Amino acid sequence: MDDVEKAAIRRRVLATRAERGEEERRTGSASVRETLLEQPWVQMAGTVACYWSIGAEPPSHGLVFALWKHGKAVILPVLQPDGDLDWAAYDGPDTLAPGPRGLMEPVDTRRGPDAVRTAALVIVPALAVDPGTGVRLGRGGGSYDRALARVGPNVPTVALVYDDELVPGVPWDPHDQRVKWAATPSALTRVG
Repeated sequence: MDDVEKAAIRRRVLATRAERGEEERRTGSASVRETLLEQPWVQMAGTVACYWSIGAEPPSHGLVFALWKHGKAVILPVLQPDGDLDWAAYDGPDTLAPGPRGLMEPVDTRRGPDAVRTAALVIVPALAVDPGTGVRLGRGGGSYDRALARVGPNVPTVALVYDDELVPGVPWDPHDQRVKWAATPSALTRVG
């Protein structure tokens, strides 16, 4: 039953995202970026694990660039054949190359899946987040669940979603990892 519910939420969110206009995405992205950059725990983070958004995902490009320009060591994922995530340094927009599934990946030396453990802040994609539990719904491949399982308990984990993607009652499985924050265009919300 949970798989059916997850699939229904994924379909609904992806359809809604496809209808969002470029202006909504751009202004939402700027709002999320500014809100996150104001947080002391973001300002103090030396290494940040983030991702380069694709398609209709809440745009992360400006956030990644701003973190890097503010002196953060930013690491981005590199999708491995088994679906796990390796990590490599972002050193500006010219250091990305096309990867599998339409992803843009850093060309720097791979640091291994455990490199995410070095991050003082982890920002991940999501299709939905349950505001009461922090359950994060991804696309179903488990890549970010594996990465989040490696992150220490005191490290802030943030999912980027649109406001209507805070969904009470997101179904979950034992392997699903929770996040501590949801960043939307209108607010930064402590979840769970």
